[in-house]
Amino acid sequence: MTRKQILPRVARQDDDATSALDPHIADYLVHLAKERDVSPNTVRAYERDLREFGEFLGRYYGGEGWTWQGVDRLAMRGFLGHLAKRGLGKRSMSRALSAVRSFYRYLHRNEIVDANPARAVGAPKLDKHLPGYLDRAQIDLLFQMAEVRAWEGGFADVRNLAILELFYSTGMRLSELQGLSRGDIDLVTQQVKVRGKGRKERIIPVGDHAMLALRNYEAKRDELLRNLGRGAGDRNAFFLARTGRRVGVRAIQKAVSRFLDQIDEDAGLSVHSLRHSFATHLLDAGADLRAVPELLAHASISTTQIYTHTSVERLKQVYRKAHPRA
Repeated sequence: MTRKQILPRVARQDDDATSALDPHIADYLVHLAKERDVSPNTVRAYERDLREFGEFLGRYYGGEGWTWQGVDRLAMRGFLGHLAKRGLGKRSMSRALSAVRSFYRYLHRNEIVDANPARAVGAPKLDKHLPGYLDRAQIDLLFQMAEVRAWEGGFADVRNLAILELFYSTGMRLSELQGLSRGDIDLVTQQVKVRGKGRKERIIPVGDHAMLALRNYEAKRDELLRNLGRGAGDRNAFFLARTGRRVGVRAIQKAVSRFLDQIDEDAGLSVHSLRHSFATHLLDAGADLRAVPELLAHASISTTQIYTHTSVERLKQVYRKAHPRA
């Protein structure tokens, strides 16, 4: 397989774009895809960040010849300043700096540079924020609305209830749910196999309410495929559109957002809010903080601790309202 076949589609929109990509960056992207088995989305993000970094360096050094070896800490800081002027948020800037650091580690390991100048540049300090989530009353209202729609028996409504139940029951990500295949869901043992970031697999238990919704949807799914006829439709994908093809990410977002907007249109709730709600409600009910990261596929327990902050902030609000000398 050639480098051109491996590079993500975003880097191959035309032959000129491919040839303009620095060969060291191109080799690094191949390394990510083949040797480290990084997800295609991550490879595309790194390609965008590193391409922009290379273009910035060309302007920074005034069109003069430059090498990766000659890039210094001032140039790195200049790149962050460039990103800030473009209006990028701190999280996006940190991601771009992370891509540059990782790229330079690769160059250093392969003896292309003597040192990693990105190590001396601090990432922008991220603003702490509490993730949006639904409280228990809002969750109850959400499923009441979805169940009423599903009782009418329409394919999309039955499917959407199953999607909502599975999101809240497992805390899986949007991309993980959209990519589920029929063989990933075991209706007997009530568990689902999920392929997460870095293509890592994990097994998540599925609750009774979600299993009932999934069984009802599966009957509708099988009926749809029968009506489409032999050989039509995607027999492998679990969640389907009315056309029989795997339902798209945007379609799932729109379906879930329609319900969430009815709950609170001004709260900025999204599909990811169901994942936040899953984690917050588990911890509120006394779940072990060490077990929840495994369900969420967090690399570090510190990532999960944001949900304990959510609970603490809620307790503080209750305290201030209720205590006479708060």
